Amino acid sequence: MKTKLLIIVFGIFVISSCKVNNKSTDHEWITNIEEGFGIAKKENKAVFALFTGSDWCPPCKKLHHDVLESQEFLNFAKDNLVLVMFDFPRKHKLDPAQSKYNNEHKLKYHIRGFPTVIMLDENGKELDRWVGYRTTELSNTLNKYKTALGKK
Repeated sequence: MKTKLLIIVFGIFVISSCKVNNKSTDHEWITNIEEGFGIAKKENKAVFALFTGSDWCPPCKKLHHDVLESQEFLNFAKDNLVLVMFDFPRKHKLDPAQSKYNNEHKLKYHIRGFPTVIMLDENGKELDRWVGYRTTELSNTLNKYKTALGKK
């Protein structure tokens, strides 16, 4: 009996440790831009707002794979950006409140294509905007983001 209990406790510990470790990339994206501005003000960062069709848009998927998942981008983001994602999936449904929120912000920011990245200062002033994604060197894309922040 003690052995089974020990195995169960150990299993729970291992599973919870894995979840904490898996959050290293997931926790960086939030879905509320007002929360993002609050964090940006507190941490002296810019807001990186991504409007994407995560499950249907080929350029969105490519941007995510080539840039947003790269260690170079994640290192840059950790020190400089609050990452906010507005997703518009087609294959899976978002919570209705999140879907409404995303659509309101799509209109507010005049989004006309996916992916769209908007770099904003902590007060909401637009610093730069990029619509679409073409495969290029990772350093070129990162340099665009750094230039928008005056860090090149």
